[in-house]
Amino acid sequence: MPKNPAVQQRTEVERLAAARPFNTTKAAEHGADNAKAPPEGDTVDASSRLPSASTLSEANSSDKSGSLAVEGLNATIDTLDRVRVDAAGRPLTTNQGVRVSDNQNSLKNGLRGPVLLEDFVLREKLTHFDHERTPERIVHARGSAAHGYFKCYASQAKYTRAAPLQAAGKITPVFVRFSTVAGERGSKDTARDVRGFAVKFYTDEGNWDLVGNNIPVFFIQDAMKFPDLVHAVKAEPHHGMPQAASAHDTFWDFVSLMPESTHMLMWVMSDRAIPRSFRTMQGFGVHTFRLVNAEGKSVFCKFHWEPLAGTHSMVWDEAVKVSGADPDFHRRDLWEAIESGAYPEWELRLQIFTEAQAEQFSFDVLDATKIVPEELVPLIPVGRMVLNRNPDNFFAETEQVAYCTANVVPGIDFSNDPLLAGRIHSYVDTQISRLGGPNFQELPINAPIAQVHNNQRDGMHRQAIHRGRVAYEPNSLAGGCPFQAGAAQGFVTVPARLRAEEEQAKLRGKPEKFADHYTQATLFYESQTPAEQAHIRAAFRFELSKLTVPAIRERMVASLRNVSEALARELSGQLGMATLPPPLPRALATPARPEVERSPALSLSARPGDGSIKARKVALLVAPGVSWALLAPVQRALQEAGAVARLVGPHIGRLASAEDTPIEADASWENEPGFLFDAVVLPDGATAVQALMRDADALAFVRDTYRHGKPLLVLGAGAKLLDQAGVKPGADDPALIHVKDSAGLKTALGAFAAAIAGPRRFERESR
Repeated sequence: MPKNPAVQQRTEVERLAAARPFNTTKAAEHGADNAKAPPEGDTVDASSRLPSASTLSEANSSDKSGSLAVEGLNATIDTLDRVRVDAAGRPLTTNQGVRVSDNQNSLKNGLRGPVLLEDFVLREKLTHFDHERTPERIVHARGSAAHGYFKCYASQAKYTRAAPLQAAGKITPVFVRFSTVAGERGSKDTARDVRGFAVKFYTDEGNWDLVGNNIPVFFIQDAMKFPDLVHAVKAEPHHGMPQAASAHDTFWDFVSLMPESTHMLMWVMSDRAIPRSFRTMQGFGVHTFRLVNAEGKSVFCKFHWEPLAGTHSMVWDEAVKVSGADPDFHRRDLWEAIESGAYPEWELRLQIFTEAQAEQFSFDVLDATKIVPEELVPLIPVGRMVLNRNPDNFFAETEQVAYCTANVVPGIDFSNDPLLAGRIHSYVDTQISRLGGPNFQELPINAPIAQVHNNQRDGMHRQAIHRGRVAYEPNSLAGGCPFQAGAAQGFVTVPARLRAEEEQAKLRGKPEKFADHYTQATLFYESQTPAEQAHIRAAFRFELSKLTVPAIRERMVASLRNVSEALARELSGQLGMATLPPPLPRALATPARPEVERSPALSLSARPGDGSIKARKVALLVAPGVSWALLAPVQRALQEAGAVARLVGPHIGRLASAEDTPIEADASWENEPGFLFDAVVLPDGATAVQALMRDADALAFVRDTYRHGKPLLVLGAGAKLLDQAGVKPGADDPALIHVKDSAGLKTALGAFAAAIAGPRRFERESR
């Protein structure tokens, strides 16, 4: 006769528990050697699955309860296919699966009577609608995201055991979110601001979140000041203005009293703070991290993302106009590029250096307001990231994704950067509040592809249904499972720390090298081209002119005297100061001599990209009577090169060409003005050119393209448009190409493509 299941379960549980008479790993909890290399947990195999069952009835299945849990499997971990929904061919239902007969009318007591409280369909629909939004992020609220993959070039096992970097050709799925920082969710894309660049690696050893920005430094050195910084840069609390802008009193009051912000200010006042697109901006991990190999040896590391399309930005006049015409410009650009198959790509590059090297630098690598110049530590390319799939649902993926600086995998570890320490706490804390509880990591977009097994239970919105009665460790009732992985497989914090002898005292302070607030700000400014320096001066002039308190302007100019005397002197005159204020006192009177005084790599001109024009938007102006014979091969060549070639006319729809060939304008200069494009083609055809010369909007299209330093290809009689628009080109301008007929078209197209891929012609601004 078969044994009673309950008796059998009790018997096997007793046998399993007796197999662990004591905790054999307890002794390994003590001593420095064990702390560096914890052992794997002790386990005992059960003779059947009965001892670990939650219930003896688990074998009774239904369409809802399903069958017995698969052994050793967390079934909630799978691709997003498990949660995708397609309603094709399906009727409307309530959230309980009840089919809805009428989705147009509330249930009323008579046609003109009151709506009845019993209408559960109406109440469910309105209740859900009332709660559709989660609280927005305090910073980085406005974002765009995409799926993709990271492919490793070659094994970096000598430096790190991080899963994505273990083998040539290894592919790791990623989800990347770009964002502005200061603005709210409904603000504009093209504000002068830092941009977030956050990458979630779904590795086979867990999720690794590399959460950074498009600028390699930050405003502050210690997380203690982060709330102050954000309060200062956000809209002023008494009237809620300005939105997504730093040009106001409270921000400049704060940073003028925080000289450690000066280096970051140089970057934010440069063109880096107004990128042309998410696809054409760099990304940085900002902090110094550690890479740890399988032997437990560590090195310091800085992370860099380099866009293969080059690093390109807008000019201020362009950014202001774009925000009015299309506040979703960056979001739309990323979406359309991926939809068209022009997948954005970045190369991951590492700066790797030892603690001994770091000790010799004139700056402190734990200071987030400092860079490690590429001249000191070259960049090592280690892999390529491609974004090739747009989200299915903006809220479920882009809005609900939760990045946490604390999410690292074996092979990645933290340095003692005090700003990083605060982020490790703050990101998790924020997501718990924003996403409604402790189980936000179970939301599909946040769930890892690696198996999740632990003793965490319950809480709001729990998705997993755990089998068994054991939710603690050590245990014997579940054979010791789940057990600690040990140093060989699990994450182990590197015991060595920079300046470990200083860890003995509890202090509130900063190392002396943190006090050098100006040397790298000077390095950045002096490394820019004359045109880029002019843009920085103009940005400071604009932002400081918006202040209502003169003392704050004077304090900021006084601070800038420690960066560049010429910059401060020019600003003081442009801001109407009677005298140049004395320099602010330096926190470090005699800073160390810098190893690098000029770094060409800090200029945008050093990062043109791979020469491709994929996904670049080119406007081909058209009007009735346009010469299609010359324009058609231009459009064809641009499209073959991967560019988006739009026919832009006085209105959308059909226009007649000079050859009577009907052409379709797919945009007008009213709905897509010139500053939304990367380049413009001016057409041939006497009738069309005359019409364009009489159109103020068409002339503004030409004028803005030229003033913003973008390429123009001029066909035949289209040259008259330059004169009519008031454009007076210089003698040598490689981004202004004129071709009279089809004979020179091939050469002209090559030069035009090179100009589109190359840097802006900022020298035009002085004409």
